[in-house]
Amino acid sequence: MLAPLTTPASATVFTMVLTQGPVSRVEIARRTGLSSAAVTKAARPFIEAGYLEELQATERPGPGAGRPASPLAIRPDRQFFAGVKITDDELIGVVTDLRAQVMESARRPLRTASAEEVVAEIAALVSELLDVRPAYRERCHRLGLAVSGDVDKAHGVVRYSPFLTWRQVPLARLAAEATGLTVTVENDVKSLTVAEQWFGEGLGASSFALVTVGAGIGCGLVVNDRVVAGSHGVVGEIGHVPVGGDEPACHCGGRGCVEAIAGTAPILAAVRSATGDAALTVDGAIELAHAGDPAAREGFARAGHAIGLAVAAMANLVGPERIIVTGDVQGLAAYDLFEEQIRRGFTGQAFGAAAECRLVLRPRPFEQWARGAAAVAIQSLFTLQGQP
Repeated sequence: MLAPLTTPASATVFTMVLTQGPVSRVEIARRTGLSSAAVTKAARPFIEAGYLEELQATERPGPGAGRPASPLAIRPDRQFFAGVKITDDELIGVVTDLRAQVMESARRPLRTASAEEVVAEIAALVSELLDVRPAYRERCHRLGLAVSGDVDKAHGVVRYSPFLTWRQVPLARLAAEATGLTVTVENDVKSLTVAEQWFGEGLGASSFALVTVGAGIGCGLVVNDRVVAGSHGVVGEIGHVPVGGDEPACHCGGRGCVEAIAGTAPILAAVRSATGDAALTVDGAIELAHAGDPAAREGFARAGHAIGLAVAAMANLVGPERIIVTGDVQGLAAYDLFEEQIRRGFTGQAFGAAAECRLVLRPRPFEQWARGAAAVAIQSLFTLQGQP
């Protein structure tokens, strides 16, 4: 097992090497303000436990400063992590290494949203993944689960998940009993945000927002290097920012919400209504729009504009360094139908210097959301209790 993180210095040093390495002790000291002796003391237990290694010396601390520095690097295969993204009809699972690189992935359909059935399928999927290599079974002790809705991460409880119709489900306890692993449970958007913060587009940014486009419109927010949780576990709900006036009605009880315009179901309903084809599927709507059908293209354009307005509201309110717009599998096929309108809506509504916020559009398949669940498991293991 990992040498314990007993001090803020040990957490700081290990996290920096994990997310930004290879990096020399001298550079760690320069960036963190720790003394060289403190960096060496913090790194030693991780080297002895096999989590860090010293690479061949490649740089000197400075002119005339003596021997070259030896960068510290993570040994990524020292431990593995499982992650599962739970949707209303499917499980998507991955095994990652310490740097959240996906080593294996698999999917499993769900016949029912019953919590007991879902947990049984999670256990079967994780077992299937860990059986691929003996090393996974031997060195995987943690499982991360990502689920939509209101999640109490501290207690591992899904308080409410609208797509699964779950209320007060003790998912961490149930999954731990079924798999024998230590389990973390987090909202799926926040999980993806953690992955982007530690290993992706958010790396190096002290503040950024992640906006997800799919069945719903979600948002994760990092401010001052911390994922914002909100006083009641709810934050960044830009899907329910009103941008459409009094129409259409939203499932939340409000009207004109971004999600009521730009979610997958509302887009499909708009294209069906405009084309008169009540049997049209999402894939069919995307194909029509790509073929140049004006009614279909208008449905996607309106959605993109609504997203752009919501993203601008986020930039105006929070002032992040960058905003990452991503989505699910269907979004991969439709991003070219959204992008211009998102950027136009953002530019037109962002106030003053907020328009300089870097806007990154980067669709992600569901395997990346599962990777986010694993990233939360990684973060929970290598972070001091009480820290983000």
